[in-house]
Amino acid sequence: MNAKRNYKNKEDDIFILALESSCDETAASVNKNGLEVLANVVSSQVELHQKFGGVVPEIASRKHLELLLPVIDEALEKAGLEFRDLDAVAATYGPGLVGGLLVGLTAAKAIALSLEIPLIAVNHIAGHIYANFIDNPQIKKPLICLTISGGHTDLLYFEDLKGYEILGRTRDDAAGEAFDKIARYMGLGYPGGPAIEKAAVEGDPQAIDFPRAVMADNSFDFSFSGLKTAVMNYINNQKQKGKEIDQADLAASFQEAVVDSLSSKLLEAVKKYDIKSVVLSGGVAANKRLREVVEAELKEVEIEFYYPSLELCTDNAAMIGAVAYYQYLDRDFASLAISADPSLKL
Repeated sequence: MNAKRNYKNKEDDIFILALESSCDETAASVNKNGLEVLANVVSSQVELHQKFGGVVPEIASRKHLELLLPVIDEALEKAGLEFRDLDAVAATYGPGLVGGLLVGLTAAKAIALSLEIPLIAVNHIAGHIYANFIDNPQIKKPLICLTISGGHTDLLYFEDLKGYEILGRTRDDAAGEAFDKIARYMGLGYPGGPAIEKAAVEGDPQAIDFPRAVMADNSFDFSFSGLKTAVMNYINNQKQKGKEIDQADLAASFQEAVVDSLSSKLLEAVKKYDIKSVVLSGGVAANKRLREVVEAELKEVEIEFYYPSLELCTDNAAMIGAVAYYQYLDRDFASLAISADPSLKL
């Protein structure tokens, strides 16, 4: 697409407005040179969806329509910039809920067209990975990243930040999805991850021996459907026998099974590959027990360990702006004809 000015280079200050609306957070940020976040505004819809036990796509889309423009205005005001100061606009185009993606992407197209600046389409999963570099720009490579969220569980090897190798993926449910489903089945509400973690604080993680999936081909893939079924069967069996269920022990035991499944595969990969760092990304990276276990294991093998701050673990636009900056430097711009891709892969 044509731009109103010459493209800037790495030596110049580059200001990007980034938008994120893939699920139930409406977010806008202004990033300077990628990793310097001048403003990061997030309007969450969690309370709106809690009574339904999960995100209702149509409701989320309508709320994005209502919130996006005020969120953009607030981000620009906090950054002390105006639309004319922007060098590019970025938006998540997948994966996610198609209605929400379309709201953010369409707004970004309108801004790009009216200001004659480049449009940058960003992969949501890549955003979660790059969130680490906002807080920790000194991360050494090569590295292994475990990205874990409500829709994704991926183990990735990065020689540098321009290429990656997929070491393993979930073969069924994502870790975050398992947290949400079990929390709902236990009556703990939404979102499931924080609810399970809170309930597990007073519980015994060894109280119930739930299964961990073992792959016959010794791959780095994950599986959580069997664990999810085992927990649901346990709850049903206890109810049928008229036995009281200790919610804290149940939550702690389930959480420990998920953490063990994730950390064991991660450690296997760390031992196989010559790396300098490990990073966590995605909403489940906020889980304290997971961080504790991984940190202890990596300390023994002397590998540096990083994870984003809590506000950068959950969906936000700053992480989208971080990715967009590097796409800008590569002139990786999108056509105004680009469409949202709810099933987009890395």
